[in-house]
Amino acid sequence: MQLCTSDPIPGDYIAEKVMQLCTSDPILGEILMKFHYQNPKRLFHGILFDVLSVEAEHPKGGKMRRELVDHPGAVVILPFLNKEEILLIRNKRDIVQRTLWELPAGKLEKDESPEDCAARELVEETGYQGTKFTPLLNFFTSPGFSNELIYGYVAEDLTHVGQNLDESEEIDVEPTKLSDALQMIKEGTICDAKTICALLHFHTFQ
Repeated sequence: MQLCTSDPIPGDYIAEKVMQLCTSDPILGEILMKFHYQNPKRLFHGILFDVLSVEAEHPKGGKMRRELVDHPGAVVILPFLNKEEILLIRNKRDIVQRTLWELPAGKLEKDESPEDCAARELVEETGYQGTKFTPLLNFFTSPGFSNELIYGYVAEDLTHVGQNLDESEEIDVEPTKLSDALQMIKEGTICDAKTICALLHFHTFQ
């Protein structure tokens, strides 16, 4: 990781990022493209994300300087073992110093499609390979300062092939009834935002 206080970025960089984020959501793309970012500079280059300083011109007039956490995007997967049972994981999260109940998830690699990322992360974190991935929902995690967009998928037709965790990961797989997972949200046992979004969206609209 390094601090890059004077690293300019090509003028079309942000527009390109916005288009990448919104290819699967035309309405969202139309909203975002009303904002034009100028003179982007990279303040920080990290392993997981960059921090940019951009000049934003609002369509109603006026300019403002904003700091932007530039994230490649991520996926969250709702894997079904059968009609009633899903896979949750218990994931040790050093940042919040807690082990959290979550759905499997992960960051997009360079030039990786969201569906390919979902398939890869499902195997890595749960040890199950899916053959059917259905889009569930897309959502921004913290649009006040980050462009991270999470793509949600339902995974079905699972086959156990074995976990392939990163060295830094500590993950236990917990088959759980969907009804029990929803109760865990109600009780506050599940407090991970992406997991709550995916589970409640599926329960409400599917």
